[in-house]
Amino acid sequence: MNGFSGVLFRMSYPLKLKGQNFQLHASGAVFWKEKSCLLISDVHLGKVTHFRKFGAALPRHAVHKNYLLLDRLVSYYQPFEICFLGDLFHSSLNKEWVLFENWMARTPSKITLITGNHDIIAPEKFESLGVEQFEELTTENFLLTHHPETRNGYYNLCGHIHPAVRLQGAGRQRLKLPCFFKTEDQMILPAFGEFTGSYTLKPSDKDEVYVIAGEEVIKV
Repeated sequence: MNGFSGVLFRMSYPLKLKGQNFQLHASGAVFWKEKSCLLISDVHLGKVTHFRKFGAALPRHAVHKNYLLLDRLVSYYQPFEICFLGDLFHSSLNKEWVLFENWMARTPSKITLITGNHDIIAPEKFESLGVEQFEELTTENFLLTHHPETRNGYYNLCGHIHPAVRLQGAGRQRLKLPCFFKTEDQMILPAFGEFTGSYTLKPSDKDEVYVIAGEEVIKV
């Protein structure tokens, strides 16, 4: 294992769900070992460009950060498939579509999109690049959706919420961190994209929370 691969490995946390092996990555991605599939939610490509167009003071380099991280994940895991769990793009077409076309051209993995509420770009545009689109997918007793769902007999892997939790430190110190939020029948992935925001959830005693703290995933 080279140094770069070692860094990416240390950024992940192993988790077993329903007899299947997953790696929770500090980017917010999940690698499903048995399926050789990367699960990624809420990238919101185009959001930075969209808000810069209307005067928001967002750094230009943030546009490329998502693609750089995607390239690193693909290089390390070499997945057969990448499944985006909705909100791949933030809104309508803008200049970032060309960047996405270039990324698709250099990415050997099969690309699947579970459509989310922000995915309003015409399906034909994705089809022209070979992206398969679904409202949901079921496989190996797992239900893949964008919005959290509950269905008998299935474990739900989803996004949409951009989950985070607040941690109490010494004194009055409080820290809000993005997380993988796991219940008995569901795991909500954190948002992958830059400048996506988050929503604070309050776990019950039965829930499990895996926070992203810098380049680590930590169970709390």
